[in-house]
Amino acid sequence: MRIDILSVVPELLDSVLNHSILKRAQEKGLAQLVVHNLRDYTTDKYRQVDDYPYGGGAGMVMLIEPIDKCITQLKSERSYNEVIYMSPDGILLDQPLCNRLATLEGNLIILCGHYKGVDERVREHFCTMEISVGNYVLTGGELAAAIVADAVIRLLPGVLGDETSALTDSFQDDLLAPPVYTRPADYKGWKVPDILLSGNFGKIDQWRHEQSVSRTRERRPELLKGE
Repeated sequence: MRIDILSVVPELLDSVLNHSILKRAQEKGLAQLVVHNLRDYTTDKYRQVDDYPYGGGAGMVMLIEPIDKCITQLKSERSYNEVIYMSPDGILLDQPLCNRLATLEGNLIILCGHYKGVDERVREHFCTMEISVGNYVLTGGELAAAIVADAVIRLLPGVLGDETSALTDSFQDDLLAPPVYTRPADYKGWKVPDILLSGNFGKIDQWRHEQSVSRTRERRPELLKGE
C-alpha cells in the first residue's frame, strides 16, 4: 500500500512516519509513505497556498489550485482507492474503518487541512472520503493523517511481528482489550492473577474474554451492542 499525504507543513510528519512500526513497514517494502509539500505546486514567487475567504471573516482558506495540481499529478502516475480529507466533520475514525482501509489492497491520498480548511470545491470534486479523529479541532490535519496511516499500516499482513497481535487489540471485536501482565509474577506483593500462570489456555481465553466484557461494560458501555 502507498499512502500519499498532502500538507502545507510536511515537516510535522517527518518524525512520526519514519520511526518504529511505520519505518519497519517501509523497510520491508510492505508500505510506502510519501509526503508532498503543497507549496511545490504553486506558481507564484511567494509559494502561496492560502487566501482570504470570500464573504469576509477571520482566518485563511487553502487554495484549490495547488491541491488540484498535486492530486492530478499523482492520479496520472497510479490509481487510488480513496482521496481522504482529514476534517472535524468527517466520519469518526474507528477500528472497523481502519480494517476496511487496510483491506483495500490499493493506494490512498490523505489531504491535511490547515488554517480554516480547504476551498469547498476541493471537497466536492476531489475527496471521496472525509475522516475525523475526534470531536475536537487540531491546528492542522497532519497529526490526524499520521494517526490514520499508523492505524491502517499496522494491519497490513507482515507489518507486525506477530500476525495475531492486531486481532486481539481493543475494538477489533467491539470490546476493550483485557488486562495484560509480564514478569515478575509478584512485585511488591502485587501478584499476577493465578489463572494466567496455570497453563490452562482454554480457561485463560475464557478469563480474558470475561475481563474484556467487564472492562468494556465499565469504561465504554456504548460498545456493547445489544446489551
